[in-house]
Amino acid sequence: MRVLTLSTMLQTAAQDWSSEVFAAMRSLGIGNVCTIPDGGLTPLLRMCEDDPGTRVLTLSTEEEGIGITTGLWLGGARGMTALQSSGVGNCINALTLPAALDVPCLMLVTMRGQYGEFNHWQIPMGQAAERVLTEIGVRCYPVDRAEDVCPAFIAAANMAFNANQRCAVLIGQRVIGAKAFGRAEDG
Repeated sequence: MRVLTLSTMLQTAAQDWSSEVFAAMRSLGIGNVCTIPDGGLTPLLRMCEDDPGTRVLTLSTEEEGIGITTGLWLGGARGMTALQSSGVGNCINALTLPAALDVPCLMLVTMRGQYGEFNHWQIPMGQAAERVLTEIGVRCYPVDRAEDVCPAFIAAANMAFNANQRCAVLIGQRVIGAKAFGRAEDG
């Protein structure tokens, strides 16, 4: 008999949206992913690492991804930055580069500081990320259901690459799950 737990459900949902997003990335010609690895991004990043046509660039700090993806675009390649919401604040000044050059910027952001968060350090940026990004001209696509991640990603990627926009898909904590780090899971 298999027992279904919240953890199992979230892992399955993450695998599904990650697989869909990875397939969309390949179809859209996104061959470069700049990232500081995050638990919510792990299934997607593993798929990218296993694919010979996708290059994963591990960053020292999130804003490096904005500069790298801008340079990739100027050099004729497509890339995206995958990060956690706590790193959004690090990107604010760097986001002026693609805006000033009128080039696309695509971000996939796993959110913290929301549903079931236990780490109080994650709450301020998790609560402010969408507002801050919107204020500086980034079009945000917040999603709170696993089945909405890929459609939002495709919409954001099309707007970014076809209309030279700065776009961010914000994957809510209800999708990726609250991290427990040894604490009992809720629910």
